[in-house]
Amino acid sequence: MLDINNFRTYFSSLLKAVVLSALVVLGVSCSQHREDRYAVAYRSVEGPGAVLVGGRARAPRQAPPEVKRAIAAANRLVGLPYKWGGGHARLNDNGYDCSGAASYVLRHAGLLEDQMPSRGFLRYGRRGRGKWITVYARNGHVFLVIAGLRFDTHGTTRRDGPRWRPKLRSTRGHAPRHPPGL
Repeated sequence: MLDINNFRTYFSSLLKAVVLSALVVLGVSCSQHREDRYAVAYRSVEGPGAVLVGGRARAPRQAPPEVKRAIAAANRLVGLPYKWGGGHARLNDNGYDCSGAASYVLRHAGLLEDQMPSRGFLRYGRRGRGKWITVYARNGHVFLVIAGLRFDTHGTTRRDGPRWRPKLRSTRGHAPRHPPGL
């Protein structure tokens, strides 16, 4: 026989399961209903590369999970300001510099263990461009190209924070590196 406390616990768990099941059936992500910038939301598109929708990237449906996680992590940083040293002392910071943003994205994708300065990316992964993710590094700056889109702290102004950029930039002076297998 159930007492009232056990019944409440059971009913609460049952209600949560029903609500979550309904959200899954309807194709609604829980992260769409809250302002948690660390929530993971995967939105994918058909085609060979990522696309920008409202300043956020959507991964190709056939992309590996690491690429989808990298895009979701980068999307969480969009709109934050440039902050020199940002993302190095604290993983979840209120602003990021180039290497802090690149470290954040690669860590959340499971492709890096700790933050790294831009110079450190000169030895990251393997040489050359990757199929899905390429890190362009030089002493003093680093940016990423993920599924064909550039994620960079430099745009039209010199220091305007981490954003997806629709246009590629010159890679002159940068060493291309990539995570093994990607």
